[in-house]
Amino acid sequence: MRCLAAVLSGALVLAGCADAPVPADPPPLPPPAEPAVSPPPAVPPAGQVVPVGALAEGAVADSETGLVAVGVRDPNALALVDGRTGEVRTKTPLPGHLRHLQLAGPGGPVLVPAENSDSLVTVDLPSGQVGGQVPTGVFPHDATRSGNGLLFAANEFGGTVAAVRDGAVVQTFTGQTQPGGLAAVGDLVGVVDVRQNDLSVYDAQRLERIAQLPAGAGPTHVLADRRGQYAVADTRGDAIIVYASAPQVREVGRLDLPGSPYGITYDPVRDRMWVTLTGQNEVVGLDLATSPPTITARIPTVRQPNTVAVDSGTGRLFVTGTTEGVLQLIDP
Repeated sequence: MRCLAAVLSGALVLAGCADAPVPADPPPLPPPAEPAVSPPPAVPPAGQVVPVGALAEGAVADSETGLVAVGVRDPNALALVDGRTGEVRTKTPLPGHLRHLQLAGPGGPVLVPAENSDSLVTVDLPSGQVGGQVPTGVFPHDATRSGNGLLFAANEFGGTVAAVRDGAVVQTFTGQTQPGGLAAVGDLVGVVDVRQNDLSVYDAQRLERIAQLPAGAGPTHVLADRRGQYAVADTRGDAIIVYASAPQVREVGRLDLPGSPYGITYDPVRDRMWVTLTGQNEVVGLDLATSPPTITARIPTVRQPNTVAVDSGTGRLFVTGTTEGVLQLIDP
């Protein structure tokens, strides 16, 4: 009887194992959203168009010096352009190529995530001299400065965000898959993950993540406005999504914007967001004070307008034409 009981017991155990559910593999994450491949322009671009260098992409304008920094390739360099005339003043050689630029503050320096050098480079204005270079992680895509002075770099292919102080990494945040654009609201730094399709917010004082929210079908970049809001370009989802940062991070508005919104910038003086539509060679002005945001202007651009910058002193826009290696100067 004992043998029979043992056999029956074993059969029950085997049956129980056979019935146990097998965990399913998680569905694969979608590829990151990319700017649309722009068609030839249907109408002439507005304003003035000047050559700056091959594959122009990444731009930021400084109202104190009147300079516009633009990333170019072949060779990799940061072109400093006179924002009034469009004249290229100087080109600073870089250890890697870039796609996005921000200023550490009025007057510079320029924060240059030199992607394939795995480092964040700072370039002084107006001299164009390299002020420093810090290894931050694998393929930094964007960088921003928080209110307390820390520099944050999103390491796109490393799945991390690095916090830098005095030329050294003081904290590396994991838990990202493919971080893209960043923007700071005081000491709160927003980061979009272009594979997880979400927005994370990090506290630069406490050095920890305090929020993580869905951010559309394919976000790429984020900016901050003077109300302390984040505005995310949902490139794949053809939308701009707005989030409040206080008293808690939450979605507060959404504008459908067909055309593959990609490059974004903000004019705090005129309280206007500008976003490029790479699918139709256009830059669009948005009022973020309304909910949802409202369109205030539509302006034709050069081909493949991957990035846009604004001089808040004059209101002039600068759009990169990546296909032809040009910079477009627009007085909206």
